[in-house]
Order: sequence, then C-alpha cells, then structure tokens
Amino acid sequence: MIFFRRTEEEPAAPQTPADGKGLDDLRGRVRRADLPEAVATIAAKELDRLEKTDPAVAEYSIGLNYLDLLCSLPWNTGTEDCLDFASVERTLSASHFGLPHVKERLLEYLAGRTLAASAPPHVLVVDDEEIARANLEHVLKKEGYEVRTAANGLEALELLRAWSFDLIVTDLKMDKMDGMTLLAEAGKLSPSTRIVIVTGYATVNSAVQAMRTGAAQYLSKPISLDELRAAVREALAHKRTLAPARGPVLCFTGPPGTGKTSIGMAIAQALGRKFHRMSMAGMRDEAELRGHRRTYVGAMPGKIIQAVRRLGVNNPVIMLDEIDKVGQDFRGDPGAVFLEVLDPEQNRQFTDLYLDAPFDLSRVMFIATANDLSRLDAPLQDRLEVVRFPGYTKAEKEQIALRHMIPRQCAEHGLTHPYPAFAPEAVRTVIRDYTREAGVRNLDREIGSVCRKLARLALREENGGKYPAAIDAALVADLLGPRRFVHESARPAPRPGVVNGLVYSDAGGEIVLVEAAKMRGSGQLMLTGSLGEVLKESARTALSYIRGNAESFGLDPDFFAAQDLHIHIPAGAIPKDGPSAGMTILMALLSLLTGRPSKPGVAMTGEISLSGVLLPVAGIREKVLAAQRGGVTLVALPAANRPEAELLEPDVRAAVKIVLAEDVPALVDVVLEGKD
Repeated sequence: MIFFRRTEEEPAAPQTPADGKGLDDLRGRVRRADLPEAVATIAAKELDRLEKTDPAVAEYSIGLNYLDLLCSLPWNTGTEDCLDFASVERTLSASHFGLPHVKERLLEYLAGRTLAASAPPHVLVVDDEEIARANLEHVLKKEGYEVRTAANGLEALELLRAWSFDLIVTDLKMDKMDGMTLLAEAGKLSPSTRIVIVTGYATVNSAVQAMRTGAAQYLSKPISLDELRAAVREALAHKRTLAPARGPVLCFTGPPGTGKTSIGMAIAQALGRKFHRMSMAGMRDEAELRGHRRTYVGAMPGKIIQAVRRLGVNNPVIMLDEIDKVGQDFRGDPGAVFLEVLDPEQNRQFTDLYLDAPFDLSRVMFIATANDLSRLDAPLQDRLEVVRFPGYTKAEKEQIALRHMIPRQCAEHGLTHPYPAFAPEAVRTVIRDYTREAGVRNLDREIGSVCRKLARLALREENGGKYPAAIDAALVADLLGPRRFVHESARPAPRPGVVNGLVYSDAGGEIVLVEAAKMRGSGQLMLTGSLGEVLKESARTALSYIRGNAESFGLDPDFFAAQDLHIHIPAGAIPKDGPSAGMTILMALLSLLTGRPSKPGVAMTGEISLSGVLLPVAGIREKVLAAQRGGVTLVALPAANRPEAELLEPDVRAAVKIVLAEDVPALVDVVLEGKD
C-alpha cells in the first residue's frame, strides 16, 4: 500500500457538507450572510430539503450551489461614494478632455447625493409645556439634529405640511389636538416620518394603541437622556435603511470613438465604485441576462447577477456596452429584459430565473452605450436618460492627442528616453490630412503608426538606437506618406448645379455633394443616389417651389415643359434619407437653372416648405464640425436653429461663419455667385 502525503503547497479539496455537521456549518453561513427576510425563508426551506435528500443524487449538489449563491451575493454590502466635488472634477479632467455636458450631468447627480447625505436629520418636538419643549430641543441639538418645535398637534401639522421631518417626538396629552390624533394625521401626510411618543400618562392600553397606529417608540416620563438618544438613533437608522440612494440610468449615445466607454470607467473611478463592462453586441439569448431555471442541467445565473456577485457590492457601475446591437431570435428578445433591469421603479425587485428571489438593483448605476438610438424600442428609450456625445472639434482633438494619446503611445513603443516632442502643427497635420472622423479612434491609430515608424528608425544600425527628438509637420508627412483626405469644398472651378450639403449619420456629421443636371425631355424629375422617400419628397417640394416662383428668380415659367431634371447625390451604394437636404437640393436646382455657381467654401442644411420657409433640423453641432473639418468657411442654417448655433463653442464659431435665414430668398445671394 502506498501513502501520499499532501504537501503544504497543495490546497485541500473542498469539503462537501454530506453529513449533519456540514449542513450545520452551511446553516451558520446562511445566518451570517444577513439575508433579507424573504430570502432567509427560502434558504431555510432549501436547507430543510437538503437534510432529507441523499447526497448522492444530483439535486443535492444543485441545492448546495444555490445556497452558495444566496450567501455570496452582496445583499447589504456597498461602497461609499466619493462626495468630494473637487476630487471628482480632478479625476474626470485628468482622464478626459472636453465633454463638459457629461461631466456636468455627473456633478448634478453627485450634488443631489451630497446634499442628501450632508443634511442633518430634521426632528420636530411637540409638547404643550414650554420647559419640556426647550429641554428636548437642547438635548437633540447637541446630538447634531435640526430641531423645530410646536406647542400642540395643530401647529405640528402646519409645520409638517411645509417641512420634511425625519422624526417627530410628541407628548400624548395636549390641548387642541393630542398626540394620538397627531400620530394618525401625520401618518397620512408623511408616511415615511417616524414618530416617538413621550408621555407622563403611560398606560398599557395607550401604548398598545400607539404602536398599532404607527408609533416607532413609546417612552414614559420621566425619561433618561440616554434612553431618549437611543430611541431617536434607532428610529432614524431605520428610516435610512428604508430609502437607499437610487442610481441613475444613463445612456451615452454618439458616433464611434467619442469616449463613451472610457468615460464610464472614469465615472466609476471618480465615485470610488467598482466597475464592470458587459458587451451586449450580438447577444441573442434572453437567458444570458435573466439566467436559467435551476431544473436545467448546467443552469447558472444571468450576467447581471454574476457581475454583482463577482464585484461583491450592491452599488457598482455596470456598463451595458453597445446596447443597440442586441439581436433577437427564437430564443427570445434580450432587449426586453432591459425594460425591467433599467427601470428604477422595477429593478428594486429584479428576479433572476436561477436566483428565483428578488434582488435590489436600484443602487446600481447602469450606463448604457449606443451608436444609434433608433434601433432601441420606444419603451426602452423612455427608461433611459440620454446623454449625447457629439464629435470633437479640431482644438479638442489636438489637446486630447497632446495630453493623452502621444504620452501613452510613446510609452507603449519604448520612446521614453527621451519622449519625442510633437509640435502642435504636426498633430494638426495628422488631424487634417490623415483622419476624417467625429471621434478620435483613427487619430490614435495614426499617432501609433508614427511611433512605430520612429521605433523602426531607432533600430537601424546607422542610427544606433537614436530617433528624432522633435516631430514636426514635415516629418509626419514623410512618415505617413501622401495625405489621404482632401477638402471636398476646395474645388478650384465650381460649376452651376453643384452645392455642398451637410448631413448627420451614425458616424457624425459629413459633407455631401448634391449635383443637378438638365437635358431635353418632357418634364421628368430623376432622382439617383440610393435616396429614401423623405429625400425624394424634399426634391419634389424644392422643384414645386421653384416652378411656383419662377418669375421671381428670372426663369421662364414653362422651363420644365421641354426638359428633364436629374438630381444625384454621389456614393450611390450608401442609402441616404432624412429631412435635412431640402434646402441643399433647392439651391442645386437654382444654381443649375440660373447659371449661378455656388460660392466656394459654402455648405448648408435645412428643410423647406412649399411656401419657401426654412424649417429646423437636428444635429447642428455635428454638421458644423463636419463643415469645419472639410474646410468650409460659411454655413447656412434655418433661423429656427439659432439656439443650437448659439451653444456652439467659441472656437467653432470663430472658424466657421454661420448665416441664419427665415426663407429661401434670404439665402439665394448668400449661397450663389452673382449672375453672369
């Protein structure tokens, strides 16, 4: 017989509680877990069932795993939020440049939490004896409470209508309205307010009646100060446990590469909470979120409960990334689970199918990210607080590159002895000539490409490990090669019938060309470029307006009788639709029919009515940023979009001139050159 001795390095195999003693240990673990009352009842029944089950059957291990999950979930464990405004602002500023509206939204949430946490408890003392009121007020103020007093029940009710009190300490026998009546009326006005009865006429019947009516404590005079302090602390502690802080449900939406995911991580770091990112892209099985019932082989909880269990706290920051890319098939619709998970009124009682007991998710700060909100159902959007991430300006991209991207890329590629100094003009060259995007993801790639080429230069024998210490625009052009993007609006010879339009898509704002041509025909309007129904209707509206006002534009009223018009938007393989191209199509037709080419560096956006009124459109900031990236110097907008234009950053307004107009005649001479 050979004996093997377990060394100290080898961990002992886990022991299965197959006997009564093991079940007693498990029962003690359940008691120490401080489970909610309803969950403790479920655990007790499961333990009783295990005692009657043979450990050899499969149901026994299923029960053990279930009890292990119940004991390991953080039912009452959470982290304290960092309620220091200055610290949170420093953390967010150090990790991200710009995004002021996102940071402002977080600080608003933090302000509410700070105000609620820092406000001392408010106590109302009600007694018809002035000396007794003064003594109670003095004692409670020394404990740090905000105290107000009332001489009888009627005065107390008036104060209760105007103020929110956490606790009422009242006498039982008073003029006008006694304490018992006040107890009943206060319960109707403010059910969350706790009430402590202090009386010199204590009887068993009155005590029973007061407790049945809703009193938290019943104390008889003379009362010791220690007893009073203890009763007040107990009542206020009970109230705090009844109203935990509710986490917001934010949805970050915007073009790719604008920092939606990384700002979620920064928020968790700023608040001092644990963070978990959960990718929703391609998820098709509803059970991945809600879990499987324990009766199935290999059943496990859903991803939400697994994340909370792994983090060990009930108030983490959970990011549901790419929520708009959730799929659905015969296995269910995972997106429908979000209706419960992301609803602050429902997620207090979230029930995972495996857990089969309600778990409170209201303290979790859920942050969802989406590129396209139109893919989300309307009921789900109603449960989300949408925070839009617009594209970055050139100045913001430059600062992001200099402060964050260049130091990180240099460190990753070993360019640290010394760090190469990137000139601002070199960064602007990369932004202008090698990227065209709303975010900064491609900018990061191009900076990484420059760093890789510098590292390769350093490893050549003739360079001896040396690389250029200063990076200017000329060196960037040599390393990255010919520039990849040319400004579309910088055409040397504009011709009639071609104008620049501004559109908004999932990738941010973009510049598109709208081309119009005429030929002999029988009055047909041809539309090409994979246009949607809304765009086709805008083109017909523009043509009808021109035909109805032909004489005012110097055109023959019958110009459409003997010729056909063709409107084309290039990149025909890409579907296009939306209401913001009406003005652009109208100006392209006017330019063609009047022979007046569009002025260089001019772009426009807006919808039109049959009477020529310019109607507002969305995505103004993204469109103006696209115009700035494309070298446009003048942007024409409907006057109804004035509020959005006034909210643009000063550097954007300085780089692009914005013209606002009420109707079409006000824009004709702004957009088109003088007639030949």
